[in-house]
Amino acid sequence: MSTIINSSKAPEPVGLYPHARRVGNLLFLSGVGPREKGTKKIPGVELNDQGEIISYDIETQCRSVFNNVKLILEEAGSSWENLVDVTVYLTNMKADFKKYNEIYAEYFASNLPCRTTCEINCLPTPIAIELKCIATIE
Repeated sequence: MSTIINSSKAPEPVGLYPHARRVGNLLFLSGVGPREKGTKKIPGVELNDQGEIISYDIETQCRSVFNNVKLILEEAGSSWENLVDVTVYLTNMKADFKKYNEIYAEYFASNLPCRTTCEINCLPTPIAIELKCIATIE
């Protein structure tokens, strides 16, 4: 048996999927990006008139993504400390990995979930980072 969870605090999904799904004591989060709830605004991203990225700040995006993950976890009855696996998608590993890794170390200083970081050529919206997470619910 599983339960679909949609957060009232996190940004709306950009497709037909829930924010998370609980199966037993595991919580599976859909991909989470840095967008803000109720708007198309993406923290740290400057777009041209065609919606293409002119510039972006990976630090601002990382902090926003981590905050969105935290909102979903807490509303689902879990917490940041209960994260057990994190998959990170970056659109520019060479330029962004060092800064992302520094910020990741700040947020995960007391919790060390398993982690995989992959470079991909793009994401569904003009963002530079997305997280896919698994947590426990006690």
